Amino acid sequence: MTDPTDPNVVYVYAVLRRTPEAAAAVTAVRGVAGDPIHLVAPADPTSRLAFAVGHVPAAVYDEAPLKAHLDDLDWMESTVRSHHAVVAALVASGTAVLPLRLATVYPDEDRARQALDTRRAYFLSLLDRLTGHVELGVKIYATPDITPPEPDSGTGPETPTGLGVGRAYLSIRRRRQRRNEEAWRTVAQAAAHLTRTAGTLAVDRVAHTPQRGSLAGPAPGTNVGNDAYLVPADRVDAFRAALLAAAEGVPGLRVEVTGPWAPYSFALQPEPEPAA
Repeated sequence: MTDPTDPNVVYVYAVLRRTPEAAAAVTAVRGVAGDPIHLVAPADPTSRLAFAVGHVPAAVYDEAPLKAHLDDLDWMESTVRSHHAVVAALVASGTAVLPLRLATVYPDEDRARQALDTRRAYFLSLLDRLTGHVELGVKIYATPDITPPEPDSGTGPETPTGLGVGRAYLSIRRRRQRRNEEAWRTVAQAAAHLTRTAGTLAVDRVAHTPQRGSLAGPAPGTNVGNDAYLVPADRVDAFRAALLAAAEGVPGLRVEVTGPWAPYSFALQPEPEPAA
């Protein structure tokens, strides 16, 4: 937990409309430094906007020390998890939430209030757009069927007649390559169809970079699509069912639909002010 005697900065988790439900929701969670969360209202008393904030140590979250922590994977994982827990609690309260990027900080609450006042119209337009919507992730994996290895012997039935061992080997390799290319074309066409299907049920799409290595997960295959969709909350089940049905029976294709999440991909982020 943050020591109140140490210099602190204000860590902002999200923008939202002030409601009794949201105010109650933040009391049930702790922030990235174990800090209590509360709502900060703008200076304008007519505005119903608020920041969900916590006070965190400047020695960790000020600009210079924060940069040093970004290379600490354990610290990053813990911070991301705690940040998301606050946002998820707000989403669960039923209010529209505009998640802010990790480690958005202000020197104090007065500066945070100024930001709310200055960007009031901007925040309201985004909240209006996101109200009643959630984010769903769609990952498409290509796992083309590769035929079993051809016999190595030059006497097998798959060996082209009249060819030497070297030429026969090259001929077999070319045939395998053609089959693999055909499988990939099938997957690419199916992936394009999936994207079109998703587009008919979503109101917006953000294409993220396909994941590679450990980020792609333990399952086999190549991640060829990694998109986020903004979907009306009442269409989540229909969206998921439509995509899984579109992928069914396509050889070499696997699709994952994740969420619903807070709409991180569709919340344009304000530039944080320097903490000092």
